[in-house]
Amino acid sequence: MRGLAALPFAVLASFGFAAQVAAQNIEPVADPLEQAIAEGPLLPSEVLRSSALTFPSILESFEREAAARSDQLSADGAFDLILKAEAYDRVTGTFSGGFAEVGASQPLRPLGAEVYGSYRISDGRFPIYENFYNTNQAGELKVGALFSLLRDRRIDKRRFAIEDTRIAASQASLDVLLVQLKVQHDALKAYWYWLAAGREIGVYEELLEIAQARTIGLTREVRAGAKPRIALTENEQNVIRRKTLLTEAQRNFTNASNSLSYFLRDSAGRMITPTREQLPDTSTLEALPDMQSLLSQEVSDVMDNRPELQNFRLAMERATNKIELRRNDLQPKLEVGVELSRDFGAVGDGGSTFDSTDTVVGVKFTVPLQRREARGRLQRAEAELREMELREQRVSDQIEVELGNILTNLNASLDLADLAGQEVEQASAMVAAERKRFSLGAGDFFLVNLREESAADAQVRAIRADLKGRLAAASYSAATMDLDELGLN
Repeated sequence: MRGLAALPFAVLASFGFAAQVAAQNIEPVADPLEQAIAEGPLLPSEVLRSSALTFPSILESFEREAAARSDQLSADGAFDLILKAEAYDRVTGTFSGGFAEVGASQPLRPLGAEVYGSYRISDGRFPIYENFYNTNQAGELKVGALFSLLRDRRIDKRRFAIEDTRIAASQASLDVLLVQLKVQHDALKAYWYWLAAGREIGVYEELLEIAQARTIGLTREVRAGAKPRIALTENEQNVIRRKTLLTEAQRNFTNASNSLSYFLRDSAGRMITPTREQLPDTSTLEALPDMQSLLSQEVSDVMDNRPELQNFRLAMERATNKIELRRNDLQPKLEVGVELSRDFGAVGDGGSTFDSTDTVVGVKFTVPLQRREARGRLQRAEAELREMELREQRVSDQIEVELGNILTNLNASLDLADLAGQEVEQASAMVAAERKRFSLGAGDFFLVNLREESAADAQVRAIRADLKGRLAAASYSAATMDLDELGLN
């Protein structure tokens, strides 16, 4: 400190100024996820990566899984080793006896057993009613064990809790997968809606540009007297109608961009609204899947792997364990205890009766005569299991029907997309032919506009047919848990 104080004020000030300049020259570290999204066209893989890493619902499911794992650790604590110690001494009075004892007990899972051991040492004289505190001069060592032979022999609340929390943790892991599948499915749908809305804007912009360009030519011809003024009015009407279509398409794109920003986030979870400049060239996107490759997958394999059904199987396992616990409550309680104790050293104030090895065996039997509470709990647990089995059957049938509908929709979407492509080709050919006839003076201005708008409608139908195919493919990927397609690998 004295070295710093000795520095001239000007030198310190120059150091401070240099530090400020250096701080101003430091460029902020770019968010890697946001930078990846901003660079180049926005692809579905980038959206899926963003949602998988940052979407709140997925992060929430991970926290629920962590909480379930914590419950599992807490349940294991029922079998923790327990250490206890006790001591007391008489300060005044007729008797001078005091003792100190330290012991440990360890619950065990087999037979609901517990083993324990302790060491106790005493000194001085005790009244006759506290004679059991006496030990020889080197103290007393005691070990023992308790066993359950009927109730709590195979299962009890502690072992049930361990198994129940283990299954609950597995269910929490499945819940993570379920949330991921839903979020990624929704993210894909939002992306394809956004892409289709952007493509529709391009169609209506081109349609409007044609009408606006035609306005210039018609204006020139009307001034020259080659065309009646009504032709210009009709074209202006077309311009207004096409502007309306474009405005509606722009509104739809803005809404789709806002919806996509719900899934497109930076590393801090802040939403990123995509722009039209990020629309990719459709030629760079993967084609819709081949139906033959999809139909080759066995439906039974898909059903076995669905997390909803795995969750039901785990839930029924938990219910079965609960029934076993309730049946355990119906049994009488029969406990057997074995204890061995030995005093060491010279005989103490308790006399020679303490100078021996004592082995004690005890039995304890209890049973409620009516057991109505236990029977009621058992009946409830059995009813809950039957309810769960019926619900599992309903959900299984529902998933099978939904999967069949997805395949049907995907097959129809592929056919419709092919037909829409053919319609676009034919409509474009009709537009080219009608424009040629019109330029030669044989066509009609009304028919030219009609052909152009019909071609634009065909393009929009093709875009929407492709959208339906993309949505059906996304639903199929979610239904079959294709983790690669959903960006979860």
